[in-house]
Amino acid sequence: MTVKQKTLKKGGKLGEVLRSREISLLLVMVLLCVVIQWRSGGTFFTPGVITQLAQNYAYTAVLTFGMLLVLLIGGIDISIASTLAFSGMASSMLMQHGFLTNPFMVFLVSTLIGLGCGLIIGLVIAKGKVLPIIATLGFQYIVRGLTYVISDSKWVSSDEMLPAFTQFSLDSFLGIPYLAWIFLVLFVIVLLVLKWTEFGRQIYAVGSNAEAAKISGINIDRIKILVYSINGAIAGLAGAMFTSKYASAQSNMATGAEMDVIAACVIGGVSLNGGQGNAVGALLGVITIAIISKSLSLVGIDAFWQQALKGVIILLAVAVNVLVQRNNDREVLKGREI
Repeated sequence: MTVKQKTLKKGGKLGEVLRSREISLLLVMVLLCVVIQWRSGGTFFTPGVITQLAQNYAYTAVLTFGMLLVLLIGGIDISIASTLAFSGMASSMLMQHGFLTNPFMVFLVSTLIGLGCGLIIGLVIAKGKVLPIIATLGFQYIVRGLTYVISDSKWVSSDEMLPAFTQFSLDSFLGIPYLAWIFLVLFVIVLLVLKWTEFGRQIYAVGSNAEAAKISGINIDRIKILVYSINGAIAGLAGAMFTSKYASAQSNMATGAEMDVIAACVIGGVSLNGGQGNAVGALLGVITIAIISKSLSLVGIDAFWQQALKGVIILLAVAVNVLVQRNNDREVLKGREI
């Protein structure tokens, strides 16, 4: 191999790295962090702020991994915040009335309630052939309404919860908050499932081309029901995390969280058309959302402008990812023989 060929080969590898969605997003994050650190006078990247970010956005990260699975099959779920609220409220009320006396059981029951909600949504979409956006929009109102009904629009306060349950969100292991450990473990599980299991390959196949997947012998309805059930269970888990973190359960908790979750997925390179995206991108996306949300107040941005600027930054991050993908597609076409 000549020197010129070696140089081209190295350049090709470098170009492949630079065209990666994850690498491009990481570069945007680094640039954003440098600007924030400068504007905040060096107060952003401190152990206290990082710990606070990990605790505050742990439930968002958990929801993002559930949404990732749903988007990969070409679906969507805008009811996850309502499922979170219903699961968190129901398990908190059971704790309030003395039916749950162990923090682990609170997390388990909340997860199971979310699983039931996700299963129903999956059945409606898979067997009822209802469009995901319509089905989950309906369930968003149904489940949120049920949350108000079962609670009679009242709160479950911290003194009505188990001390060990509310303390859970404050404790840490190896310097990392327990809530952060939950989303890190879930990240590893989702990463392994998508990359090295048959179920993961079937998820990508259904999202890429459902008809081709069906012809190849994949049970499309089964995959949809399983994915929505898993997503519901994850939302239920997030419900327990949320109530532990804020030491209260309210009927309107996490309202609008689904938008941050969907934005995190899209920023991380997950396609809304299905079949494209991964756990690493989703994790980077939710970290970006957390950094943006936290930094705007630190740099002195007025509260009325924060939402608008957050939207602009998200659009810019998505635009970068779209340009990277177009470039990737162009390179693939160039490499094909006609």
